[in-house]
Amino acid sequence: MADTPWWRHAVIYQVYVRSFADSDGDGMGDLPGVRSRLGYIADLGVDAIWLNPFYPSPQADAGYDVADYRDVEPTFGTLADFDALVDGAHRLGLRVIVDLVPNHTSDEHPWFRAALAAAPGSAERARYLFREGRGPGCDLPPNDWQSVFGGPAWARVFEPDGSGGQWFLHLFAPEQPDLDWTNDEVRAEFESILRFWLDRGVDGFRIDVAHGLAKDPDMPDIVAGQQTSGPARAGHPHWDRDEVHEVFRQWRRVTDSYDRDVAFVAEAWVETPAQLARYLRPDELHTAFNFEFLLAPWDAAGLRAAIDSSIQALAEVGAPPTWVLSNHDVVRHVTRYGGGDLGLRRARAAALLMLALPGGAYVYQGEELGLPQVIDLPDDVLQDPTFFRTGGVERGRDGCRVPLPWSGEEPPFGFGPSPAPGATVGHPWLPQPAEWAGLTAARQATAPDSMLTLYRQALRLRRSLAEEGAMTGPLEWIDVGSGPIAGDVLAFRRGTGFACVVNLGEEPADTPADLALGARVLLASGDVGDDGRIQGSTAIWYGSDRL
Repeated sequence: MADTPWWRHAVIYQVYVRSFADSDGDGMGDLPGVRSRLGYIADLGVDAIWLNPFYPSPQADAGYDVADYRDVEPTFGTLADFDALVDGAHRLGLRVIVDLVPNHTSDEHPWFRAALAAAPGSAERARYLFREGRGPGCDLPPNDWQSVFGGPAWARVFEPDGSGGQWFLHLFAPEQPDLDWTNDEVRAEFESILRFWLDRGVDGFRIDVAHGLAKDPDMPDIVAGQQTSGPARAGHPHWDRDEVHEVFRQWRRVTDSYDRDVAFVAEAWVETPAQLARYLRPDELHTAFNFEFLLAPWDAAGLRAAIDSSIQALAEVGAPPTWVLSNHDVVRHVTRYGGGDLGLRRARAAALLMLALPGGAYVYQGEELGLPQVIDLPDDVLQDPTFFRTGGVERGRDGCRVPLPWSGEEPPFGFGPSPAPGATVGHPWLPQPAEWAGLTAARQATAPDSMLTLYRQALRLRRSLAEEGAMTGPLEWIDVGSGPIAGDVLAFRRGTGFACVVNLGEEPADTPADLALGARVLLASGDVGDDGRIQGSTAIWYGSDRL
């Protein structure tokens, strides 16, 4: 393990900065708040943190509209705060990954302001994707591409005299104009941005919309069967195009020039593991989120298929899988798996399943507390552009971004200093449910059967087993027999002395006959009966020299 790059097996904790911890009482999380809670993260047992965007931004899309890639949004702190955070993390043995947003900038970025002030055909506009419209007077968008957030993916520029001008592409919000990655100046700028943060000590980058940088230069309409959102199918005009891979080869040459292990993780929403593997060839990126696993239903056959296809495809390019159950863009998995007690039991089992698989994993802040999706946020507090672009038809992603409950019996649950009575500021930027009083980190820290305790136990055990060589081998499925509920059970070995069994059904299941006699329970997500049967929605880790 000592000679293996850290990113091949790391568990990385995702910090959604604005919702993690508020140091100054303005209701918004910040970098000093993150720094104040580094001990909690280290005690959890993870290897690194990933920070969502903290750059200067008008916040049209929660910071994914970047106005300056080399500074910190004043709401979140300063560059000095960032440096102190990196130093504090490193002192605790935590590596730091930062978010990189290369597909688009903010419309308040100096480059885009210059583009609006310049003429068609200028060098300033060549950094972005400006095109003439269609139809009489060029009044129609250049093609039928749609924004991921709803509505057309084109916005028109109007000249000082009020006449319509060119259109610019924005695959997300109009405040997020897409860059043209065929432009040499764009490529050079982002190589410089990489070096800026690497020189400040970061250990890696999460690449937002990694599959979206290259567009078909002919800008054709979307053909039947293609889609704007969700996993990209091969042949799409603006998702997962071949040209994107040369960008990542150039970036890999940048990181390889440093004398430490630096890692990329790609957000690449593609349809098949084979497509994903192309991003992870030896001269490109290191890892990529496994969305096939995240999207799989709570079903033994579906999860096994996602695990098998991912491991096989990535093995062909020598890359490790990177598993994930939740993040800031999807419904929290406690809710996806059924909600309530059922969803919580399934989420506990899913955590042990994910952490037993080969490769790395990501833990989204709050999943270690068993937080559900907040589905009843009032309309007047929602901020996700999806809500506004769809006229409220889609609620957006705010429900998985509600600030964390740290302690206390009522909001803000230690997220920040409590607002003064009658104050109009200081409340968390999204309201926390009152029932989260039972889910605070402080309450769970001393509860032996809490979700937080389970995560701490699993992460520490995972590390110690790997150090002992008991959890480092390839996955080998165990025969679960042919009983009436055998189809609900997943069972596998990893290396010497470790096995994981998950009962995804609701009826108790027998321990697989092939599991060696004498295997002892190392950790379980639920109760283990005296008869050794595995309860419904329960995962168990076993250890034995004979496994």
